Amino acid sequence: MNIDLIIARLKSLSNPEAIKGMAKFGITPEHTFGVSIPELRNLAREIGKNHELALRLWEKDIRETRILASMIEDVSQFTEQQMDEWVLDFDYWEICDQCCMNLFEKTEFAYQKATEYAEQKKEFVKRAGFVLMARLAVSDKEADDEKFDLFFPLIKSKADDDRNMVKKGVNWALRQIGKRNQTLNSKAIIIARELLAMDSKDAKWIGKDALRELSSEKIQIRLKAKTNQ
Repeated sequence: MNIDLIIARLKSLSNPEAIKGMAKFGITPEHTFGVSIPELRNLAREIGKNHELALRLWEKDIRETRILASMIEDVSQFTEQQMDEWVLDFDYWEICDQCCMNLFEKTEFAYQKATEYAEQKKEFVKRAGFVLMARLAVSDKEADDEKFDLFFPLIKSKADDDRNMVKKGVNWALRQIGKRNQTLNSKAIIIARELLAMDSKDAKWIGKDALRELSSEKIQIRLKAKTNQ
């Protein structure tokens, strides 16, 4: 399928009502057809992996073409340089999260980039670092705890960022790491309590929200059962 056919297909799936609704959730691309994520996934399966096509779709700078690019990109051909270029184009949370989930977390340099991006100042680059941490905590089932231990200092040091999308990214990372197993849960709870004690309303919000979930009976029962398997 060539790029013209893909654009035509996206136009045929266009949903003006969805475009209006997206803005309510902070999804604010400059150009969009309002196509749903499930429909984009179906189209991506139809297209298959295609590195060159992914590059061309990204250059189109339309919400759907960029999300589709992250879905069809061949991870074996995706380079650090390309990731660094794409991440600079993030300007709202959905494209950030979709790229992290569909592509970035699957690369061999995902852990390195999570740390690197979390140190950056640009809002959605920084968010990408923490979203990567959260996603790796969910998807990398075989990873050693030590990999996630390295994320805790960054979570603590960046928790005072008052930008909503960064703050939510930090919170997401802490909660997902803390739900991997009992050991990481105990460490994440300590971090959450330390955030509560900080002189920052943003850090306090993260700490309170994370502590509520990580110390909940539901999570504790699940982690205990997981340990006893």
